[in-house]
Amino acid sequence: MKIKTNLICIIIIILIISIFLIIDSQTKSNKEVIKENDNIKESKSMDHKLKITINNKELIFDLEDNKSVKALIDKLKEESIEINAKEYGGFEKVGDLGFTLPTDDKEIKTSPGDLVLYQGNQISLFYNENSWSYTKLGKVSNVSKNDLINILGKGDIKMTLSLYENNK
Repeated sequence: MKIKTNLICIIIIILIISIFLIIDSQTKSNKEVIKENDNIKESKSMDHKLKITINNKELIFDLEDNKSVKALIDKLKEESIEINAKEYGGFEKVGDLGFTLPTDDKEIKTSPGDLVLYQGNQISLFYNENSWSYTKLGKVSNVSKNDLINILGKGDIKMTLSLYENNK
């Protein structure tokens, strides 16, 4: 009788452990699905491209994957942003956004076509090189350095930022 009781106890313990393992495995699986869905949502937000229009010329930018870009995309979903950008230092056009974005500044060396956030509230579009602490937003993808210099011209410019709609 004692052996039967012990055997029944062992079977019950095995069943309880099995149930806990199944529940744990389903919980992990559900968490992985949730994480995968979050990654899909995040990657979809990074599918966006930025368009900057200057004198009826469109510059298309591939965007970085950071909190500044995500916040900028959210703003651009509401409306386009016009910026009066000033010539600065012989290497960039810089203008005030009119609001502040989150930053993730790093010491970087810019190159022609880089778009960066400076001090959280200024956008800089580079047509030459510079090194400083910026949050990189993106890189122009549809024009060469010479074309970019011609589009930007001399002096101050007006830039209109909007989301790029790629009609495939």
